[in-house]
Amino acid sequence: MSVVDSSVRPDVSEMVPELGGEQQIVLHEWSTERWQLDDGMARCLGETPWVSVATDQEPGWWKVSTRQWVGGFSLGDLRVIVRPKIKPENLFLLLEVGLPSEAWRAEAIDYATNDELLPALVSFFARTAETTLARGLFHHYRHEEDDLLALRGRIDFVRQFRRGGVLVPMACSWDDFTADVDENRCLTAAIRLALRVPDVPHDDRRRLRRLLAALDGVAEPTATVALDRLDRIQYTRLNEHYRPALRLARLILANCTLQDQHGDTAASAFMLDMNQLFEDFITARLQRALRGQLEVKAQSRPHLDVEKRVEIRPDLTFLHHGETIGVADLKYKLTDGDSSAADTGGPLARHGDYYQLLAYTTALKLTEGTLIYCADANEDASVEQQFPNESLATSTITIRHAGTRLHAVAINLSGSPSDIDGQIAALAEHLVETSGTSVS
Repeated sequence: MSVVDSSVRPDVSEMVPELGGEQQIVLHEWSTERWQLDDGMARCLGETPWVSVATDQEPGWWKVSTRQWVGGFSLGDLRVIVRPKIKPENLFLLLEVGLPSEAWRAEAIDYATNDELLPALVSFFARTAETTLARGLFHHYRHEEDDLLALRGRIDFVRQFRRGGVLVPMACSWDDFTADVDENRCLTAAIRLALRVPDVPHDDRRRLRRLLAALDGVAEPTATVALDRLDRIQYTRLNEHYRPALRLARLILANCTLQDQHGDTAASAFMLDMNQLFEDFITARLQRALRGQLEVKAQSRPHLDVEKRVEIRPDLTFLHHGETIGVADLKYKLTDGDSSAADTGGPLARHGDYYQLLAYTTALKLTEGTLIYCADANEDASVEQQFPNESLATSTITIRHAGTRLHAVAINLSGSPSDIDGQIAALAEHLVETSGTSVS
């Protein structure tokens, strides 16, 4: 990775004085850049989970390295912004909230010009939640039990008989048709947190306050409880329209931490793991593309050995009539690739990834396996030159003495959403063709 001096490359990253003496650093994911920092700030920066810091030859200068995390966080008077390598609109596409690309175009443009991801995401969440609640507040039956002076619903005889003849209060049990359900509770928790985020446009902040008023009477769980309840929500035709808003609510609740300050807002830390985003996006898209052909199972846990002592966890396995007929591993970022193989007709993975995929295919008794990675994150210029945005860049190696074929497939995220959809369709066809079974 190259070391960049900000005085030489101001277009790549810059330190800009802000109001109140705050300084801002803008970095890019998977890069190493050179910054002048005092020792205390460099030590604090190195203790964060999102960047690493190493000493430079020149005193007072430090090498700051980023990895797969993008977003922004604050350390005292220092604001650190990490930008993704892919286009802003495609970052919103990776969020996979189930909405057309036009839905987040305004926020993508705002993020492209203002650096901060969290305010743009909050604006997107506010508009999506407003559209969701415009269809009416979701109500559902919730089972309740209480001891009441007057009968409500039906008597819970088991609890009543335990009282040894005491008639009042009565043990009652009933189903309440209410808006105070998990879907609305999780939205309330995310809206409360979003209202404390700084730099959100005034129109969107007012929109969030109106939404909170519409949810009046709904209990507000903590972020941890809300995330747990989000995992338990079962979507039906009655609450399916809540899915996009709740997906955005999850992103805010899971990735945003706030440090209390004076006033209504707070300093924010919001960092997204691009590895996880890429894996979730590809998994969701393949499940849709292969529906009716192959069952796509994520993070299965078969064993490598006969004794079942060594567990493996392939990212994706493909089943047909209950039988595993394919396997794939997802890698957002590849390093240590064999550059000597640049002219072999496609991108090659690092050796360790091939060893891992070979273990998967051997344990699952398969003759082919696929490694899926993001071309943009690896800055493979040859991929864009050799393959149009809608085409699929692939390479294949055959294992000696075994005949197992290992494919590396690059998904190019630099194109339009329709280009990416075309690549996902081509990837689905590739997986069906290499599954080793004729799928009708």
